[in-house]
Amino acid sequence: MSLTSGSVPSRSGPVLFRAACPDCRAGFELAAESLRLKIGATPDTTFYTFTCPQCGSAVRKPAGERIVELLTGGGVRTLRLAPISPTV
Repeated sequence: MSLTSGSVPSRSGPVLFRAACPDCRAGFELAAESLRLKIGATPDTTFYTFTCPQCGSAVRKPAGERIVELLTGGGVRTLRLAPISPTV
């Protein structure tokens, strides 16, 4: 897991999340506004995204239950993806 809660939520400051870029391998902290969480119908369609502040790469990583809890608890904007109905 490359995303962890960097601080305990407090009244005095924002929650920061530690993340890493798979392209340039930089490690950094991101505020909730810099992350997006998309929750799909399956674990394969649940992921979070951000833009690396070092190299500018668009990063997409899978989000398991623990990551979803951390991100939603830290105020990250979340989009619930509707399941795709099979066409007959």
